Amino acid sequence: MSQFDVYINPSKKSREAYPYIIDIQNALMSDIATRIVIPLGRLNHFRNEKMDGLTPLIEYENEAYILLTPQIASMPSRLLKSPIGSVESLRDEIIAAIDFAITGI
Repeated sequence: MSQFDVYINPSKKSREAYPYIIDIQNALMSDIATRIVIPLGRLNHFRNEKMDGLTPLIEYENEAYILLTPQIASMPSRLLKSPIGSVESLRDEIIAAIDFAITGI
């Protein structure tokens, strides 16, 4: 598992609104049973959640999504099967959103 890998949301119940999960946990912590993740939400489901700095827009697979940083969570790593892609190129935006959530700056 690599930091910023993208996975299909393992929950069929929430997959329509949150189709993807981004693994944000550093590989140095790969021995624990959970991964820290942030869901990507379909923009049309979460337009009112848009907040500059906290929930950046991310384009993935030619569709606009919102990084739902306030919904950061952990999930068992066994639920994250094979990654379908990576958003490593958006590393700075993702870390800035996490930093904003914690520090407000």
